[in-house]
Amino acid sequence: MYQLEEKIYFYLLFIIPVLVVVFLLMQWWKTKKQRSFAQSNLLARLSPDRSIFKPILKLIVLSLAIASLVLALVNPKIGTKLETVKREGVDIVFAVDVSKSMLAEDVAPSRLDKSKRLVSEIINQLASDRIGIIAYAGSAFPQLPITTDYASAKMFLQSMNTNMLSSQGTAIDQAIRLAKTYYDDDEQTNRVLFIISDGEDHSEGAVSIAEEAANEEGIRIFTIGVGTAKGGPIPMRRNGINDGYKKDRDGEVVITKLNDEVLQEIAEETNGAYINGANTQEVVDFVKETLQEMDKTEFEAKQFVDYKDQFQWFLAIGLLLLFLDIFLLERKTAWLQKLNLFNEKAS
Repeated sequence: MYQLEEKIYFYLLFIIPVLVVVFLLMQWWKTKKQRSFAQSNLLARLSPDRSIFKPILKLIVLSLAIASLVLALVNPKIGTKLETVKREGVDIVFAVDVSKSMLAEDVAPSRLDKSKRLVSEIINQLASDRIGIIAYAGSAFPQLPITTDYASAKMFLQSMNTNMLSSQGTAIDQAIRLAKTYYDDDEQTNRVLFIISDGEDHSEGAVSIAEEAANEEGIRIFTIGVGTAKGGPIPMRRNGINDGYKKDRDGEVVITKLNDEVLQEIAEETNGAYINGANTQEVVDFVKETLQEMDKTEFEAKQFVDYKDQFQWFLAIGLLLLFLDIFLLERKTAWLQKLNLFNEKAS
């Protein structure tokens, strides 16, 4: 297991392509000036030790040096000790609606982006709870099984989009059915399911399935409504570019609205609660208070507890390459010139 401490320094790697472009421009400028000064065979006689390969080698060495120093700044860490630790928490599953209606922009920047932000902020407030993620539209898909790895959860969360499921629609019942398989600990007394959706339920029986999950599995369902009562059109994007809005059979633009009635009914049937997701902080505070009131179940989790810095290796490599670059001259090396590996001898 490894960690990257300062990922922001990866942006410094853009220095390398800039160097390559500058190098190519300089080579082009030099070649142009040399040709205006003399013919190539005369230039070869005037500068017999000029190497074609050495400048490229220097660029490669300098690029590798920069890459190594950037990795040193990022400071990769390797987990060296794996321990089984005791943790207390609640099993939480997030079911995120990824149907096309979640592209509506009546909530900025879009309903789906707002949903992902809500889940991410909730995860930030968790300490030792286990979490899982489900994506659903016309069907449900297990995005992440129950885990204590919050970093992975956020990574999988950000990758969710409306194209990940081919079957469109909003089948809340499918999400609840799949969530029932997530709770693998029979001793866990508190099982929580958060459904984040605009409430457009195209399935039948979501309420009855929710009631069944509550009675048989002890699952409490909290629903978070994302969208507005006024609603908005559904943008149709192609290659990231807005290509108009979704229309019905009569050619009228479809307006999708928040349907909180279904979400409220599902929550009430399972001793949960409905929350309007308009204010992120209010949602996070409500979830935090609700989870604190629940009994925590003890479980075992394996995790790396000791990480060692690895920046020193990349720092040493980077400094060594910079030192080597200083002594790499652009003229031919005598013994390489004898070998003529790069066909640099003048004819």
